[in-house]
Amino acid sequence: MEVEINESNYGDYAAKSDLLILDFWATWCGPCRALSPVIAELAKDYEGKAIVGKVNTDENPDLCDKFGIRNIPTVLFLRKGELLDKNIGATTKSVLAAKIDALLK
Repeated sequence: MEVEINESNYGDYAAKSDLLILDFWATWCGPCRALSPVIAELAKDYEGKAIVGKVNTDENPDLCDKFGIRNIPTVLFLRKGELLDKNIGATTKSVLAAKIDALLK
């Protein structure tokens, strides 16, 4: 299950996760809505291996600034707060799963 990440709880998740996947999205963004079920599936598929979180860009502008988010959807892959990889724009489950699998090795 994906978790809601916001400016107040990001630090806790970043500190305890070997792999934190952040989906930056907004309610008004069509491609974000299209990617949402894929993110939910990945959260189930990688439960116990990675934390999958959703960051509402309208409600968390400081997190967007921290990571330089200019386009959504953007999916970031982090380890202990360090950016490892990212995907900008809507994509397929297989593309995101391949990135996750590579980072879990």
